[in-house]
Amino acid sequence: MTTDRKQDDAAPVERLAEDRNWVGTTGFQRRHILAGGAFAAGFAAACRPIASSAVQTSAEGLTEENVSIPASDGFAMPAFVARPAGGKAAPVIVVVHEIFGVHEWIRDICRRFAKAGYYAIAPDLFARHGDATKVADFKQLIGTIVSKAPDAQVLADIDTTYGWAGKHGGDATRRGITGFCWGGRVVWLYAAHSADLDAGVAYYGRLVTDKTPLQTLSAIEEVGKLKAPVLGQYGALDKGIPLTDVEAMRAALVKAGKSPPDAITVHEGADHGFMADYRPSYNEAAAKAAWDATLDWFGTYVKR
Repeated sequence: MTTDRKQDDAAPVERLAEDRNWVGTTGFQRRHILAGGAFAAGFAAACRPIASSAVQTSAEGLTEENVSIPASDGFAMPAFVARPAGGKAAPVIVVVHEIFGVHEWIRDICRRFAKAGYYAIAPDLFARHGDATKVADFKQLIGTIVSKAPDAQVLADIDTTYGWAGKHGGDATRRGITGFCWGGRVVWLYAAHSADLDAGVAYYGRLVTDKTPLQTLSAIEEVGKLKAPVLGQYGALDKGIPLTDVEAMRAALVKAGKSPPDAITVHEGADHGFMADYRPSYNEAAAKAAWDATLDWFGTYVKR
């Protein structure tokens, strides 16, 4: 059965190939925005609506719904849920969105996890500050929404999301988290935050970031606190996350004796956003390899 399925009021946002160097950390982005030039112009030109995710996952055999989760501060946080219809409670995977919010592609990722036997939930971690799916201007998106989401609030909201899922059909004793770009950074931070997490998969999330008064954490500095293994998925052509950062993260993991450093995979020929089938950065071969590895990772650590 499918419940309350609907498309977003605004279409997802497309990022063109020339803007492949943008990254998901506010401090870095704001420097480049203020500097102007090709970076800002390229992204502004790229922010235009498209129809939907190119890969469409059938909802047959799934239950999906738009829900409201009472956050710890009383805020009613919207989220999208996709899970296998009927049967016993499935392990919970939290899907952390890009800077574009919970748009159709993120919803389809949830459906893909549900097809694989998981209770997938994507909380809108920007909702307090605006609807990212309706903002096409990059400067406005960063300045009024993305930069306003404190790390502490994001981590607390994910804690709440797992608790809610455990009371609404999910098995929250088995927990995974994945995220893309901005959400990939959040995966690393959450794995250092929560002792209840079983595993994470970070897709091209920034490892070395500038800090702001609200976004105070850098993934590479949190390595010593990791409480769950993280599979990193990165693109060799991603200029926003240079291979020197990836190697530095691997070295930090070795030094800390934490998540296995060989679990950070660099996909040759792949750019930032290689999973996003709705953008020109999509790399089918890398996306398939990364998805297969993701299911294997969660199958080992989360499904148990």
